[in-house]
Amino acid sequence: MFKYLKEHAGDVAAVKLVGQAGRADYDSLIPELEEKIRRFGKINLYWEMEFDGWQPVAAWQDLRFDFKHVNDFKRVALVGDRKWEEWLARVIRPFTPAEVRYYDLSRREEALAWVTGSAEVREAER
Repeated sequence: MFKYLKEHAGDVAAVKLVGQAGRADYDSLIPELEEKIRRFGKINLYWEMEFDGWQPVAAWQDLRFDFKHVNDFKRVALVGDRKWEEWLARVIRPFTPAEVRYYDLSRREEALAWVTGSAEVREAER
């Protein structure tokens, strides 16, 4: 199941995955992301993972979306607490011009600050 977080606004897509991602999840999520891409050109993605993977059809939908929109992201923060999630972030880096970072779940606030740009704002104010 997908949930939009309060930071899901403007050019930021902030999504939390819980349980197992299925077709219905992607049927609602993909149009929302594509609308943001249409409106803003490139978007930032915060992707928090507390889930058990994808159903096969959902994995296919995710892969198709990723290939179609590989150039439509500026920053991607993958947030989780499993080794394979950290590995996933490393695997996708060479395939996108987006800046991709992995954060442990204990650093979720730092990830949100980075992906929304508020970390740079705080740095500039110093």
